[in-house]
Amino acid sequence: MVKRRIPAEWAEEFSAAAQRTLEQRLRYAFIHTYKPVLDDAPYRSFDTMAEYRRWCEETLPSWLGYGRTL
Repeated sequence: MVKRRIPAEWAEEFSAAAQRTLEQRLRYAFIHTYKPVLDDAPYRSFDTMAEYRRWCEETLPSWLGYGRTL
């Protein structure tokens, strides 16, 4: 087992994070990333899962990961 020293800068950041309240930690924990098409409408509904899957394949960029995997 290789033991590595934690850089002082990291230790300072960890210490500061430990002093934050839970509310602050949760606020900093999530980063909103705009997702094209998905974020452009307040909601969408589909009658069937097949419709939803077809919409995903035809509309969403592949890098979002909503396509089928085989």
